[in-house]
Amino acid sequence: MRYRLLGRTGLRVSEVFLGAMTFGEQRMGASDAEARRILDLYAEAGGNVVDTAGFYGDGQSESLLGEFLQGRRDRFVVATKYTVSRDGTDPNAAGSHRKNLTLSLEESLRRLRTDYLDLYWVNLWDRHTPIEETMRALDDAVRAGKILYVGLSDAPAWVVAHANTLADSRGWTPFAAVQAPYSLLNRDIERELLPMAETFGMTVAAWGPLAHGVLSGAFTRPGGPKARTRVAPDSLGPRERGAAQAVQKVAEDLGATPAQVAIAWTRARSRAVHPIVGARTAEQLHDTLGVLDLTLPADAVRLLEESTDFTLGFPGDFLAQAGSVFGEVATRVDGRRP
Repeated sequence: MRYRLLGRTGLRVSEVFLGAMTFGEQRMGASDAEARRILDLYAEAGGNVVDTAGFYGDGQSESLLGEFLQGRRDRFVVATKYTVSRDGTDPNAAGSHRKNLTLSLEESLRRLRTDYLDLYWVNLWDRHTPIEETMRALDDAVRAGKILYVGLSDAPAWVVAHANTLADSRGWTPFAAVQAPYSLLNRDIERELLPMAETFGMTVAAWGPLAHGVLSGAFTRPGGPKARTRVAPDSLGPRERGAAQAVQKVAEDLGATPAQVAIAWTRARSRAVHPIVGARTAEQLHDTLGVLDLTLPADAVRLLEESTDFTLGFPGDFLAQAGSVFGEVATRVDGRRP
């Protein structure tokens, strides 16, 4: 396991994050004992970032993680989230406003058995709460020592940019990281979010790198899906099947597993990307961590990307072809980024 810096901070975070959504006896989840084995295996591999949320398993994921980290909590970068409703009958039990932040934070600290969080995510953009209120409330929690760093999950690039510009101008704590879905079958962040994060030096925590199991090999192995997927086989279209087959071919060529190839592809796209990997068994995680020793050759990356019909659309594709408007000499100008 290697480490990178979280955004523009000095915090060292492992190149692969562990997702704890499966922790707890729940549908598609891991038993308590298996969840502990998963965490121990991840730690033995050198992993130090565990990502959870207050609503995972109705709080069970946080509670189990808090139990498992007793005696070794400070060796981990503990990340959790708020915004999702804590009580569907209470309009103020959801959202990114100060009240919900305060109450959600206290609940998470209690369940995690800690007095501080390393990384606190706003779970998704709340259109009804001014971003000024969210950023100031987060900064207050940072100044109180209850949060060390903050991030924003599932939000438009312009919201992140606006929030951090506001934070910089007012001396508040800016977002160090963003979290978003990213896989060979879901490349939307390449249009705006990923370029923004790279430009501003932010970490990108990528969830769903296996596309809900479609790219795990479940649909290309003999006998059909047995694990790692919540997707019905008859729901897959030509695009999904084509991508899964391409991943399978690359895996066979490289002597790797499809899951390793799918996750390696997200890492090949950008150094800013840290895939979040989850598992229901330690055996699954052991297989997934094989990605740490896998580097995809350029021809494999091309084959994988040709299996989907992704385009940047406007303005990305338009701007990429508009170089001539800057004159003949434009081809001899070296930019700030390669």
